[in-house]
Amino acid sequence: MTRSAPLPAPGLPLTLRGQPLVGVDVGGTKVAAIVADADGQPLGRAVRSMAGRPAAIEPIVDAIRAALQAARVGTSSPAAIGVGVPGRVDVGAGVVRHATNLDWFDVPLGRYLAEEFGAPCTVENDVRLAAAGLLDHVAADGARSLAYVAVGTGIGAGLVLDGRLHRGERGMAGEIGHVIVEPDGVVCPCGQRGCLETVASGPAIARRAAAAAVDAAPGGTTLAARPELSAKNVYDAARAGDAVALQIASETGRALARALSALILTCDLERVLLGGGVAAAGQVFLRPILAELGLMRADSPLLTELVPAGSVRLLPPHFDAVAWGGVSLARATAQGSGQAP
Repeated sequence: MTRSAPLPAPGLPLTLRGQPLVGVDVGGTKVAAIVADADGQPLGRAVRSMAGRPAAIEPIVDAIRAALQAARVGTSSPAAIGVGVPGRVDVGAGVVRHATNLDWFDVPLGRYLAEEFGAPCTVENDVRLAAAGLLDHVAADGARSLAYVAVGTGIGAGLVLDGRLHRGERGMAGEIGHVIVEPDGVVCPCGQRGCLETVASGPAIARRAAAAAVDAAPGGTTLAARPELSAKNVYDAARAGDAVALQIASETGRALARALSALILTCDLERVLLGGGVAAAGQVFLRPILAELGLMRADSPLLTELVPAGSVRLLPPHFDAVAWGGVSLARATAQGSGQAP
């Protein structure tokens, strides 16, 4: 497999015959689809739930149809579809080889969607797709070596190194969610124990919050009043000053800061951009990460130089990084390159 893919130069001529482009973000809990015109202007958006395991393909189809309907583009087929999926993807075949959080094995998603909508469809790993799409975004601030790190149902990083999307030998570069941070910790669905995802992903935050609520003194936390907890509940409570929620947010931030620092040092990155469902909590999510990075820099001239303040930034909470990367991929597909942008 190719270890890195060149990024097409901007401004390539399009021959889309007025047809729209579709970008899709398939996540562990929801799927978002965006329809855009040839200039990248948004025309429509739709979101559907990805409930059940193994996850069905129907919600993806429903989201694309709803986004096309919202865009009011009539019955014409899209020029192309670009899809980001969490897990290992055979880009050339359009097959999702393994997606842990969807319970998918060898799913020919590209073929299914191409047949359903009568348009070419290219499938890429979600965070790699987002990273490539962000390369020329204002949030990257001109960085040519960057990572997009998604913190949601899972945790993963997409890498662009020297302006080139980096997939790695097996197409799995950036799987920081399965770096072990607690050797004696919880068993991860991947089979290892103590992966970063078992500490800092959305389900892990909810699990830790539920345990802390049980252990808290009566009236000690507002989390105890909720029959079911989510990471959003935890960060909402932290924002309101709940001591237990603040502690969980702090622990999560410390774990992520250490992982992000290691990623920056390993790949010599200029910028790390954070997104995903958990990161949508905003500053209450980001502050503990930046605080821990600040403490690490205070003890290390090396980190002060290589992981300077401003290296780690938060994307706007409702910015569909993966879906917009999918729009860029759809454009490249319509132009015939079939490569992530």
